[in-house]
Amino acid sequence: MSFKKPEASIPETFIPDEEEKVKMDEMRKLIGPAVNKFPCQCCDASLLRYLRARNNNIRRAAKMMKETLKWRLNYKPEMIQWDDIGHEAKTGKLFRASYFDKLGRTVLVIRPGSQNPNPVEDQVKYLVYCMESAISNLHQGQEQMVWLIDFGRWNMSSISVKLVRETARVLQDHYPERLGIAILYNPPKVFESFWLLVKPFLEPKTYKKVKFVYSDQPQSAKIMEALFDMDKLGTSFGGKNTDNHDYEAYAKWMKDEEKKNRNCDNALPSDQISVASDAQESDFLVSEISSVVSDEADTSSNYGGPDMEAVEEMVARLQLDCKNKADDTLVCDATKVES
Repeated sequence: MSFKKPEASIPETFIPDEEEKVKMDEMRKLIGPAVNKFPCQCCDASLLRYLRARNNNIRRAAKMMKETLKWRLNYKPEMIQWDDIGHEAKTGKLFRASYFDKLGRTVLVIRPGSQNPNPVEDQVKYLVYCMESAISNLHQGQEQMVWLIDFGRWNMSSISVKLVRETARVLQDHYPERLGIAILYNPPKVFESFWLLVKPFLEPKTYKKVKFVYSDQPQSAKIMEALFDMDKLGTSFGGKNTDNHDYEAYAKWMKDEEKKNRNCDNALPSDQISVASDAQESDFLVSEISSVVSDEADTSSNYGGPDMEAVEEMVARLQLDCKNKADDTLVCDATKVES
């Protein structure tokens, strides 16, 4: 499984204007010594994404960056290996596609109907692995990716509110402005009710990037043709590529990439920072960043989000309602057979 990254120029949207440049300099001052310790994470492209994610509020953007530095030093996402999380990929619920969209953006394919019952912590760890992999393979100058979400076999029983919450938290807090567009392909009618519950987890800037696409609507076909080479796009998304996701081939691809990256001296992508080799130095950096984060006053309110108990109760009602409807349908069908 191999592919060539398409040639693409740097999108103008990723070039800061003069006002943003001034604010980015102010961010560097607020972040402090960590800017020099983590040059990849604190590069212009990264600072710009954090600034825009916080609506150009310098203090909130700087605080968000510091919290991500602390998270990366503790969670160590760049150290996650395929052998740590490969079991999560067996159902094909989430994987990186072997093609890019027409803008050179990495594509993540998500199949919520193939969800597994594993602990949320393991599933989030696999998500982080996939995000790191997608970022590592973005075309030079490209900062965002595409999500293709296939709703085949999805139903309300696939929902885990805790997983949705943790997924939203990690993506919004530590991978800001990484989503270019999310294509929800053929979501069932009942998903519309669930979407109304999910939206409070997301910031407005995020859910505005979500597009509902249906295979029986001509306008939807135009959206897919504008974004993708239809010869490379899979048939499950209206494309012509009949190759199905193969777990063993995908595992080999990921392991080969890991081996290649270990032997490569290239600079890390802007989200990724190397962990200090000395344990004491790493502990010092965590303590240093933590103190700055906790000491900084942030008078701006963060995005609050929904009341979790209320959301879980509503999801439970939806799941029960769907189950009752399914049971009624079975009874009705059985009655027809008997008659």
